[in-house]
Amino acid sequence: MNTLNNSLPHRTEIFWGEIAPCEHLVQLYGNDEDFLASLTEFVCGGLEAGEGLILIATPAHLQGLEAKLRARGFNLNAARERDQYISLDAKATLSKFMVHGWPEATLFQELILELLSRARGNGRRVRAFGEMVALLWAEGHSQATLELERLWEVLCQTEAFSLFCAYPRSEFTQDVNESIQEICDAHSQVVEL
Repeated sequence: MNTLNNSLPHRTEIFWGEIAPCEHLVQLYGNDEDFLASLTEFVCGGLEAGEGLILIATPAHLQGLEAKLRARGFNLNAARERDQYISLDAKATLSKFMVHGWPEATLFQELILELLSRARGNGRRVRAFGEMVALLWAEGHSQATLELERLWEVLCQTEAFSLFCAYPRSEFTQDVNESIQEICDAHSQVVEL
């Protein structure tokens, strides 16, 4: 098995408190602990700045994240009531716009635009996290994954929100460097731990 070459472009350390709109970040992680630490900082930075958060993740990752947020004193129930914190199951959300194994652009846009409208509330900036791409990738749908990344990028640029994606390194098994490069190229920055 090949290993990740540390010379991939766009690698950076992120200060989660100051992420620009239209930033499309990706993290390739080795374990859930490291990933949840990054996701927690991404979300905390947004909540502390008064931004809206859209989180589309697996139930296990949402539970882990929310435990960390509560431990830091965030009132997630209040944030949910004002649509500042919107969390959705990635698999269920993915099923709303996939047609014959392919992301249908209009259905995707309608869904995400509705979520953005809610999260923006009183003129809030928005941060989004999406794990649907990692689910598609894990199922071996590499082209559908790249199309979904492209759809996210279009909305990210036109709607001016920051977007964070994450993939477990364990899902990159064949042609590792080439596969990782394709994913990294679909993002503006690669997050380092």
